[in-house]
Amino acid sequence: MKATSYYPVIMTDDVAGTAAFYREYFGFEALFSADWYVHLQSKESEHVTLAILDGSHETIPESGRGKASGLLLNFEVEDVDSVYARLTATGLPIRRDIRDEDFGQRHFITADPNGVLIDIITPIAPSAEFAVLYDASALPT
Repeated sequence: MKATSYYPVIMTDDVAGTAAFYREYFGFEALFSADWYVHLQSKESEHVTLAILDGSHETIPESGRGKASGLLLNFEVEDVDSVYARLTATGLPIRRDIRDEDFGQRHFITADPNGVLIDIITPIAPSAEFAVLYDASALPT
């Protein structure tokens, strides 16, 4: 199978509010908008997309309907500190304060209105202990 696109779809009971959240705080714009589904694309990168879906919509098998849970979205950015400063200034809840991790990330975690966790990350050099676990091509330069 050759995938031509991949994006997460957040199932929610508040499509408009969830889409507005990602537009306001994360710079997305709607490429398609209906009351039951919104397809979002980053204004800064056409390859970063996200969809919001009414979790009770008929296109979802009845056994799979509901709201997103147990989901963590990762956004890699060039300057995590500036994103952290901007989002904390808006009062967005911070679930894990900004920190450096030995496994090679500087990051913080916030959440969307559905409780979906959002991890904002800038890759950093891992400690020697973790560097040996990486393929050389995956190490930050």
